[in-house]
Amino acid sequence: MGASCHDQKKAVAICLQRSPCVMIQRNTPQKCLDDPELNKDLPELCIAQMKAFLECKRGMVDMSKRFRGNGALSTGRYDEQYDKLCKGDFDPREEVHKLELLNSVQKD
Repeated sequence: MGASCHDQKKAVAICLQRSPCVMIQRNTPQKCLDDPELNKDLPELCIAQMKAFLECKRGMVDMSKRFRGNGALSTGRYDEQYDKLCKGDFDPREEVHKLELLNSVQKD
């Protein structure tokens, strides 16, 4: 059950790494989440993914989900993207463009 939130966690990390708060303003992802001034400028996609991750974590201790399970185990969907971002093997302009595209799809 501990691995059921792994994909959501990586999706949040990728979204935060692509956000202007980290890419352009050069803040840490943790600072972008903690600081209310920086937090209000985060893309809606990142906020939605963070809510999904927190809901998943909450489901791990929810007794009504003990028998059903919290969700599917990790699929490894974001592993490659996460590794590239962690190693610095990316183009910042391309990553910001990807985030803008994903954010515009969410609004439609």
